[in-house]
Amino acid sequence: MPPGEGARASWVWDIAPSNRCYSAPNSPVGYLAAKQERRMTQPEKPPATPPPDLLAERATSGDVLLLCFLTLLNVLNFVDRQLLASFANFIVPDLGLSNTEFGLLTGFAFIVFYAVMGLFMGALADRLHRPRLIAAGLALWSLLTAASGAARNFATLAVPRMLIGVGESALTPASMSLITDRFPSRLLGFAAGFYYMGVPIGVGCSLLVAGYLGPAIGWRNCFYLLGAVGLVLAVVLLFVKEVPRRGLATGTAPPRQSFGEMVRVTAKALRSSPALLYTIAGGVALHFVLGAAAFDQLWFVQERGFDRVFIAQASGWIGMVGGIMGNLFGGAGSDWFMRRFNQGRPMFLFWLGIVFAPVGFVYRLAPGGSFWFWLGLFLGFFQLGTFYGPTFSTVQELVPTRIRATVVAFYILMLNLVGLGIGITGGGIMVDALIARGVPEPYTKTLLTFTVISASAMVFFFLAGRSYHRDKERLEAEWASGRG
Repeated sequence: MPPGEGARASWVWDIAPSNRCYSAPNSPVGYLAAKQERRMTQPEKPPATPPPDLLAERATSGDVLLLCFLTLLNVLNFVDRQLLASFANFIVPDLGLSNTEFGLLTGFAFIVFYAVMGLFMGALADRLHRPRLIAAGLALWSLLTAASGAARNFATLAVPRMLIGVGESALTPASMSLITDRFPSRLLGFAAGFYYMGVPIGVGCSLLVAGYLGPAIGWRNCFYLLGAVGLVLAVVLLFVKEVPRRGLATGTAPPRQSFGEMVRVTAKALRSSPALLYTIAGGVALHFVLGAAAFDQLWFVQERGFDRVFIAQASGWIGMVGGIMGNLFGGAGSDWFMRRFNQGRPMFLFWLGIVFAPVGFVYRLAPGGSFWFWLGLFLGFFQLGTFYGPTFSTVQELVPTRIRATVVAFYILMLNLVGLGIGITGGGIMVDALIARGVPEPYTKTLLTFTVISASAMVFFFLAGRSYHRDKERLEAEWASGRG
């Protein structure tokens, strides 16, 4: 029986088709059957808070419109975030940055503030008006994106990069909480994957800005322009209404919890769900190589011989197409996989990793412009796209309603501070160390090293997929008893 079906039966018993076996009323079998029938037809007291799967069966047009708007904001989020890496071949020589300094700017200067403040923003999203919280964060990061265009050296670029992380940290915890409140469990993988199409579209658009708009108006004016776009969208957000939170009566405010209480509940959720911990660990492992990929544009030009404008344009288009396909495939495919094989969505990522991992190794060793190079570039973006829907929907479904945004913020903290932080900063340090020793192709060796390390994600996704249903059934039992 799929998770939640036992609870569902008690809610829809009066409309369920009859499948009873009748026996003679005076026989022992007939007596037991009659007793069982009386027990099942007696009205049952419903649980204090129904399981989340029962609160919505399908999405409305308003839900879809909200999802599309949040996805648009996520596109802008990743355009602004990746613009520095996309303009690497322009900004690094212009400001005289070393690989270590560039790694710090795209790594810890942004990630520490983004990840740590994300916990605070997640706690706020569990308590406050979420669209207005997103609007405040969007206005802040847009102003500082524009300020980045005026940077003249490492220090004057580092300060706005740090504060951009503060603004962007408000978006995803609040957005994923809104999405989970509006979409049923059977569509949650697709909805999360759709929202995270903002990653490939945003990364691709940032590369296209660097490849097309940058040569025309300069990298500084691109930062100014994108900052202005964000400010306009922040104003639009002020007119977006809050939506009812799942598990609360319409019009009921979310429970007031202290930050310490939310931390304690979050820690309990992490301790009691192996599938949740394995999903987080798999995401962190995968993000090691994603962090090191901040040096891809430098690798393309310096070790694969591409023109910096051409490869920015080509990788931008490939990234958008491959990433969008991956997000749709990962979201819808993982929903189908879970229904078909009765295993958690992370198991879907395990099997994809088995298929795609060998191509990733070949890609880093292939000559620039070869078939394996272009195939590896496309599949890299495709595989990245498949990651978001299955993992973020899994995280949302394995924690109580009142801490969903907080746990998403914790997950983002781990992905960024540990995964991307080590990948980007460690990658920059490793490249500089290899260059100092005169090692040929330092970017190739660094990226290949992190590719090998990130392959460990498959082990964690396998373990998460195996324990997912057991953990979800435990949470639903707590929900039905009023303890969830």
